[in-house]
Amino acid sequence: MTDHPHPNDLPDPALPDHALPDPVLDALLAQARTLTPEDSGAAGRFLTAHRARQEAARQQRARTRRAGWVSAALASAAVVAGLTVLRPAPALPSSAAYDAYQSAWGEGW
Repeated sequence: MTDHPHPNDLPDPALPDHALPDPVLDALLAQARTLTPEDSGAAGRFLTAHRARQEAARQQRARTRRAGWVSAALASAAVVAGLTVLRPAPALPSSAAYDAYQSAWGEGW
């Protein structure tokens, strides 16, 4: 490290004297930077709420993903069922028993 102070630590020569650091203000700012038990409690509450929001968002994404798969599966099943219903049934071959039955009764039964 160098012995030179950071440029932001030096007062700007263009500033008037009343803009120089004030010891009361410095003490107030130092006190504001000091962590208190209330700060730790607020941080704990924030982190607890943040983690709960993250978990809720993760569960919502999982539900959405599951709903997407269910929708895709149902749509696929509907397409297959529609194709099955709309396709004409093949002509059934006549069996020997049906031919015998029809010949016994004749054409007009």
